[in-house]
Amino acid sequence: MPLYAAYGSNLDPEIMAKRAPHSPLWSTGWLAGWRLTFGGGGSEWGGALTTLVEDSGSSVFVALYDVPACDEPLLDSWEGTDNGVYSRIRVRVRTLLDGDATAWVYVLNDYEGGLPSALSLGAIADAAEKAGAPAAYVAELRGRPCASVDL
Repeated sequence: MPLYAAYGSNLDPEIMAKRAPHSPLWSTGWLAGWRLTFGGGGSEWGGALTTLVEDSGSSVFVALYDVPACDEPLLDSWEGTDNGVYSRIRVRVRTLLDGDATAWVYVLNDYEGGLPSALSLGAIADAAEKAGAPAAYVAELRGRPCASVDL
C-alpha cells in the first residue's frame, strides 16, 4: 500500500481515522531537508495554510499511514487536491524502526508567507504531541507566531 506522510493535523491518528478510516498508522519519522511553513490562504482560512518547503538545515516530524486505494480519494478531497489547493509529491522519510521509506505528502500550490491562525497552529502542535513528536518539536510549534484575528 502507498504510504502517506502527515505533518499537520493528520498527525493525530484519531483525526486520520475519521478522514481515511481504512488507513492505519504505520510508523513515525522525519523528513530531512524539509521545513514546515505556511503560505497562501486568505480570510476564508483565518490565516496561511500549512505546507512544506525544501530546506537542507531543517527536518519535519511526520506520521506515516498505509493508505489503501479506497481512502486515497477521501484524503485527496479533504486536502483540496480536487480544487487545486494542494498537490501530492513523493518524499523520503527516515523512520527510527523501519529505515527509510518513500511516501507522499501534500504541498500547497501557492506562495510561502503569512501566518497561520492560532487554531490551526494549536491543532498541529496537539496532533504532533499525540503522534509522539519530541517535546522540543512540539514546543517549537507552540512558540511560533500566528495571525491576529479580529473578533
